[in-house]
Amino acid sequence: MSKPDNRADNAEHLQSHIDHTQANLQEAEDYLDEHASEISSVEKERIEAKNENRKNSIEAFVAEKIDEEQH
Repeated sequence: MSKPDNRADNAEHLQSHIDHTQANLQEAEDYLDEHASEISSVEKERIEAKNENRKNSIEAFVAEKIDEEQH
C-alpha cells in the first residue's frame, strides 16, 4: 500500500530550493564580476548559461510554491 500524499511541507521545501538556487546564482554572478577577465570566454558562457537556467528554475519554484500555498 502506498503512502498518502502529504503535501504539508512542500511550500517549505520549495522555499529552501529557491533560497539555495538564488545563493548559487549570486555566487556565480559575483565570481564573474571578480574574475571575468581571468577566465576563458567558453567558461564565461557556461556560467552565464547556467545562471539563465537558475533564473528559470527560480521562476518555476516560485510558481509551484504559490500553487502549493493555495491548497
